[in-house]
Amino acid sequence: MAYIAQVLEEEAEGALAGIYGAARTRAGGVAHIIKVMSREPEALEGSMTFYLKLMKSSNGLSAARREMLAAVVSNINDCYY
Repeated sequence: MAYIAQVLEEEAEGALAGIYGAARTRAGGVAHIIKVMSREPEALEGSMTFYLKLMKSSNGLSAARREMLAAVVSNINDCYY
């Protein structure tokens, strides 16, 4: 199994500490996908901006439908969501 080195929450500094803090506030913890991207905080920040715009902003789909689509796609990709 592949292993990707991650920055631990207690070791995060600067922008990454802010991203981790925002994740804890928003979701009650830091998701694994965020930790996996922790070595590249700028890319992580861009990814989070995209995710929040797509999933948390009002658009043509209800929040429930967006979450349902995300769960279905994750299941099809054999990915935990």
